[in-house]
Amino acid sequence: DETVGEATFTSLDVTDRDGFEAAIDTTAEEYGLDVVVNNAGVGHPPADVEETDRSTLDFVLDVNVRGVWNGCHAALPHLKSQGSGNIVNIGSLASYYGLPKQGVYSLTKGAVLNLTRAVAAESGRDGVRCNAVCPAFTDTDLGNKFFESRDDPERAKRLMLRRYPLGRLGEPEEIADAISFLASDEASYITGEGLRVDGGFSTS
Repeated sequence: DETVGEATFTSLDVTDRDGFEAAIDTTAEEYGLDVVVNNAGVGHPPADVEETDRSTLDFVLDVNVRGVWNGCHAALPHLKSQGSGNIVNIGSLASYYGLPKQGVYSLTKGAVLNLTRAVAAESGRDGVRCNAVCPAFTDTDLGNKFFESRDDPERAKRLMLRRYPLGRLGEPEEIADAISFLASDEASYITGEGLRVDGGFSTS
């Protein structure tokens, strides 16, 4: 299908600033740079703040915050110089709520949303938009690990779903659709926003 186009894959450690910059530079030179999605993220086992060890703090901060920072830092010079482009960062409902026993995760996702707003405020006059997609629990390995960490995973999932007016978890494709929307011309007057893709969770 001629409309599919071409895809290239490369391995990248998002916490490696030099490596991230090299990947962005290569992409910009070979294909041009229109959209950057900072999607890498990790969670951690449930723990109160005082029970969370430093290695967990450092690891989650490195991936969830430093990784997004590195992506923005590497992409912005290219996007600003061409006067157009989009960055979409992946936040979470934890960008808005302090989740119990998820203190580090909540800390990092709150940081992602505020970094998104800062980039939007700085870059709008250069033709660059920056938004965040903030999903609720999604049917992914990372989302399911939360339930698996509970004593009764099935019961934990049932109780969680009671808070969703749509009565189900989101699908990865639905998150991708939200990203595509924010990166498209249909969202040309949207920047600095956190789009909650949460099945109505925020209404409960």
